[in-house]
Amino acid sequence: MHELGIDEALGPMQALASRLWSPQSRHHPGQLAWSARYAEPQVLRHGPVAVVHGRDGLDAWAWLESSDWLELCVDPQRPELVAELVAWARGRTGAGPSTSVLETEHHLLSGLATAGYVETDAPWFTHHTLDLVSLRPPTVPPGYRLRAVRPGEAEARAAVHRDAWSVTSRVTTRAYERLMATPPYRHDLDVVVEHADDGLVASCLAWLDPATGVALVEPVGCVPEHRGRGLAGAVSLAALAAARDAGATLGLVCPRGDDGYPVPGRVYRGLGFRPGPRTLTLAAGDPTA
Repeated sequence: MHELGIDEALGPMQALASRLWSPQSRHHPGQLAWSARYAEPQVLRHGPVAVVHGRDGLDAWAWLESSDWLELCVDPQRPELVAELVAWARGRTGAGPSTSVLETEHHLLSGLATAGYVETDAPWFTHHTLDLVSLRPPTVPPGYRLRAVRPGEAEARAAVHRDAWSVTSRVTTRAYERLMATPPYRHDLDVVVEHADDGLVASCLAWLDPATGVALVEPVGCVPEHRGRGLAGAVSLAALAAARDAGATLGLVCPRGDDGYPVPGRVYRGLGFRPGPRTLTLAAGDPTA
């Protein structure tokens, strides 16, 4: 086992996530890029990554995204590594940080249970997939147009994200510039809705993993003043269409699935996405109990 910083570890982490990806696995290279880059380093204050090498690259990694949150990715053929990585995280934090896995990642669930982890009541997410062959064309009302983000537009692109999500969003211009420089980001898959008078009003970023052909939609947003006009759905379809033209065969999106935030899931299912497995949040208990 070796310990790395997130900047050094991100590429190998993405490679393992891509190698292991299936509809029953949680991590996608684009999701890792977003998690590592959505704010500036001094704000995110990400912890270290423990990596375990195998014959053909990494077999497992554990990322202390924060002092109380652990991300895990382990080859199902190496389930014994779960305990080793959890022990590392406990030693690094003095306690067991919480984590999240898909309900279909049985090797992780088994290893975490042995380490004393128990399921907790927390918001959960459902992975939805869409065969891009059946993707319908996007449409927007008069006065709006869909287009890709241009190089050099980090300031405006970060601003529309903040306006759509929250004034407390940590997506700054500098953070978005770093994101744009992080694979597998592509300008042609970063799509916005532009209004004739108000500028950028909605956005969708699609992350294409060329090895699997899976395009993850993360994140999508529309500013409050322009909601209710189908723009979030339209910009998602446009980004997925661009990803399909670039070689994607499957769309992936992971909205909240619990009753506390039901609207995005309904929007994506209305676009043709089908729900799959959900996430489970687990907290550390007493491994000797």
